[in-house]
Amino acid sequence: MPIKDRRVKILLLLLLIPSIQYDFIEIDEANQNIFDLSINQKTKGTLSALLKDGSIEKEDRNGSVFYRITQKGIQGLSLEFPFFRFLSEEWDGLWRIISYEIPESKREIRDRLRREMRGWGLGPWHRSFWITPHPISSSLKDLVYGKEEEKYIQSFEATHMFGDMDILVEKVWEKSQLEKEYRAMFKTWHETLSTDVSKEDKMKQILYIYIATLRMDPGLPKSLVGRNFIGFEAFDIFKEVKGILLKA
Repeated sequence: MPIKDRRVKILLLLLLIPSIQYDFIEIDEANQNIFDLSINQKTKGTLSALLKDGSIEKEDRNGSVFYRITQKGIQGLSLEFPFFRFLSEEWDGLWRIISYEIPESKREIRDRLRREMRGWGLGPWHRSFWITPHPISSSLKDLVYGKEEEKYIQSFEATHMFGDMDILVEKVWEKSQLEKEYRAMFKTWHETLSTDVSKEDKMKQILYIYIATLRMDPGLPKSLVGRNFIGFEAFDIFKEVKGILLKA
């Protein structure tokens, strides 16, 4: 599994696996195997923490426990995989602009900051200026408050006044290259489905490839990339493939 964090694994499972979007599901043995989870004390502790902070909900049915992701859970997961945010909420039209110039002598701070912000859908607008449509201002404050990097950062929110948005999206996020990555993923999915391995192994491989591609997707809203953007198509196809491979 290309993800180590149990919290992220559980939230991804509850978002990607239900047949009906955001429905309750059981974290059964098959789902545990696919997401490289086991219901041990650490996993139970993570589930309890997610329940406590409202990221997931649970329901008891005839002695079995079913879970589902909440809107808060989707928002939290979107800080790792921004693609999911605008599947369930509308863009407010605001751009978040972050400027930071951290000296080379503080490279470890700069690198740490970039790692922490990698899932925020940021794109390089100009040197030291990054933009995103995602509402990450409060997350940025929480990240840097009281830390050394706070003094190197400026952040703004703004609306777009004029200019070609298609040109902006291509310049900042290289939409055409992202589309190539998705098409390459489709090809790999097709090859995986043609292999002579178990359905569960196919599902694992398809999931892992999908996660790697989602890491590249800045999660731009439909108003910027269009309703026919290949990323939305990939999400629908993944759900179809999952329904076939995990069908009882």
